[in-house]
Amino acid sequence: DGACSGNPGPGGWGAVLLYGSHRKEISGGEASTTNNRMELTAVIAALSLLKEPCGVDLYSDSKYVIDALEKGWKKRGWVKSDKKPALNPDLWEQLLALTDRHQLRYHWVKGHAENPYNNRCDEMAVAESRKFKA
Repeated sequence: DGACSGNPGPGGWGAVLLYGSHRKEISGGEASTTNNRMELTAVIAALSLLKEPCGVDLYSDSKYVIDALEKGWKKRGWVKSDKKPALNPDLWEQLLALTDRHQLRYHWVKGHAENPYNNRCDEMAVAESRKFKA
């Protein structure tokens, strides 16, 4: 999950990785960023930790991330369905290099709802964003 106080503004991201009985939480932030950049950074950071190609179920409350991955903006030359250029191509290039390595299944979840892992990611993201407030 990603969070931003102002858009742009101080932002944070959080991710929970689960494998069997193992659980790892990671988070970080930036002083001046956008919510979408933090959403992307969370996925990049999580996938970057995987040491070998894996089957991954990616859960996110970000339609921006899930829709773009499922609809393949890259195939359309980084142009969205509304014919506008996709933002954050630097992060998309990093993410797509990682998605090429792994077998991903995408799951959109409603934010601030019943998913305890998404709620935990949101808590971490907000906490990280607050570290940059004056």
